[in-house]
Amino acid sequence: MDVIRYLYEKRDNGEKLLFAVIDPLDYQSLDHAVKVAISSYNAGFDMILVGGSIGVQGEILDYTVKMIKENVSIPVVLFPGNLATITRYADGIYFMSLLNSRNPYWITRVQLLALPMIKRLNIQVIPTAYVVVEPGGTVGWVGDVDLIPQNKPKLLGGFAALAEVLGFKLFLADVGSNADKHIPLEGVREIKNNTESILKVIAGGVKNEEQLKTLYKAGADAVQIGTVLEKGEMPEKFARVKREWKN
Repeated sequence: MDVIRYLYEKRDNGEKLLFAVIDPLDYQSLDHAVKVAISSYNAGFDMILVGGSIGVQGEILDYTVKMIKENVSIPVVLFPGNLATITRYADGIYFMSLLNSRNPYWITRVQLLALPMIKRLNIQVIPTAYVVVEPGGTVGWVGDVDLIPQNKPKLLGGFAALAEVLGFKLFLADVGSNADKHIPLEGVREIKNNTESILKVIAGGVKNEEQLKTLYKAGADAVQIGTVLEKGEMPEKFARVKREWKN
């Protein structure tokens, strides 16, 4: 499956997209993580992302992705926390450049190291520009990020425009896991107003259907949710918003 084409065709056909983020280490068991991923697929999510900021690699990653892949027909894509978040069982990988990191390792060097293996395993590369907004969570700390302040929406618009000019396929803005609030709506509007074709993805801090709806309305093409699913919220609640938007 061509994951990029799949996502763009859905967006261009008027759909809003919804991604489930599964960090298997945050669940009671790997089988529980797989169950939530399958439930998200059955509810109508568009893509399953597997990964995490720390420790999701090796047999844990192989098992989780393989089991999800055997039970869904939507893309299963890696959301890497570092060089080792790679498995042959995935359809694709967010090939992320953390644009507002202070450390060049997260901007270009880890990508240089990972690319030969990704090519050998024939995993589709999804060029993704990644920026982290306050509070930033674990990814902000691990990625040595110069966090974008919540009250500086124009910076988000500027980074999004830069990502599009540089040729990235996705622009991902994230407040980090377990955040109290999502990306400010004015920031989402700035992202929308400063870009044309790049797929705009918002992540973190979404706790209910109304918040998801406001992010779609502000201009997000796709929204990623993870923590609320881990805490037991039903995927169907969020998928309903996506379906109603399309209709």
